[in-house]
Amino acid sequence: MNIKPIKNDRDYERALLRVEALWDAKEGSRESDELDILATLIEAYEREYYPVDPPDPVEAIKFRLEQEGKDTRALIGVIGGRTRVYEVMRGKRSLSLNMIRKLHLKFGIPANVLIRPMRRTSR
Repeated sequence: MNIKPIKNDRDYERALLRVEALWDAKEGSRESDELDILATLIEAYEREYYPVDPPDPVEAIKFRLEQEGKDTRALIGVIGGRTRVYEVMRGKRSLSLNMIRKLHLKFGIPANVLIRPMRRTSR
């Protein structure tokens, strides 16, 4: 096992190739340990050089509703009446703290995603 820090994209690509080769390593083997270490190094490199922004709150709500096979009617009573739901889902109204709490409790959407500023529509 000859593991080195990932300092640049070339090291990163090399580590990804090695992970691919080790993917089916037997649990508890030296190869499995190497795989775990490389995955940790890759994750740290990606977090620093290829960060992924959390989704827009409305997109997160839509995604969760889709996962549960529901439509926006499921939000009525959670974030308000039909008009309020329409305004929030169109980006015309921001989520209040109370709405964020209810969405988190009812649908399990992470609060840190819901508190992000919403993208406003130009309409």
